[in-house]
Amino acid sequence: MQGLWLNDRTLKLRTDLEVPKPAQHEALVRVLQAGICNTDLELMRGYYPYTGVLGHEFVGIVEEGSSEWVGKRVVGEINAACGHCAFCLSHQRSHCENRTVLGIVNRHGAFAEYLCLPEQNLHRVPETVSMDAATFTEPLAAALEIQQQVKIGPGDRVLVIGDGKLGQLVAQTLALTGCDLLVVGRHAEKLAHLEALGIRTGDGVQTRSVDVAVECTGNSSGFAIALQSLRPRGTLVLKSTYADRLTLDASAIVVDEITVVGSRCGPFAQALELLATQQVNVTPLIQARYPLSEGLAAFNHAQQRGVLKVLVTMDNR
Repeated sequence: MQGLWLNDRTLKLRTDLEVPKPAQHEALVRVLQAGICNTDLELMRGYYPYTGVLGHEFVGIVEEGSSEWVGKRVVGEINAACGHCAFCLSHQRSHCENRTVLGIVNRHGAFAEYLCLPEQNLHRVPETVSMDAATFTEPLAAALEIQQQVKIGPGDRVLVIGDGKLGQLVAQTLALTGCDLLVVGRHAEKLAHLEALGIRTGDGVQTRSVDVAVECTGNSSGFAIALQSLRPRGTLVLKSTYADRLTLDASAIVVDEITVVGSRCGPFAQALELLATQQVNVTPLIQARYPLSEGLAAFNHAQQRGVLKVLVTMDNR
């Protein structure tokens, strides 16, 4: 089996990988397509000491599993939970104390011909959702998680910092709430995607002017803008992973009584519904696609400044 293997911050294309064997209650999924995420790039920079097949944004076909799943086109939640720890018993499986995470923690990921996930992690892809759109399910769900954590509605002043892949999805999902939304970024061509959807954009923001700031850049300058933009008792949502250490003015958080919310994985069913009803538009974010055999070139492309989504299509589809 072919796959993109990360070891000691070095990515290699391997052709000698064994097809994974699904454990009890797991499914073997033949991957059709996978998307390169900023987290994949951060793992290559040392965000977390992971060794194995990268990738967690995917769409595939179930090859082995129970009869209700075999042959079905699926996407999958990335956290595989143990089912018996305190977090699992309180229905917080994404924080399972013993979890593995697809392509991130102790579970080989989606940049390979096959992967394994628990069947309870799988979601069927509606027929009306294209393969390209389905590949965005995981990051779209992550964007929707903000609304699970923070109440946002009409009249709320909301700032999104970052016009990259995640910022684009966060902005589209927040726009559905009717909030007073502004997206700031550094790339006119990326902001144009949002402007075409009627979302207000800019390259700067007034200090102490917003109720909620969502940081999607993963760098210290974006964090600083987010913090400076918030009114007292505002909410700062951190939506990015940071490979480097982040320094902050903690006194500003204390004095202004800022609420800081970490946010990652989100609701797949809702994401698939938005894709099926075309309430979000993800396909314009695709800038390149490569076969798995050219996966290293795909990652080189994805690391270039200003690039949005790069997809890797499996040769076995």
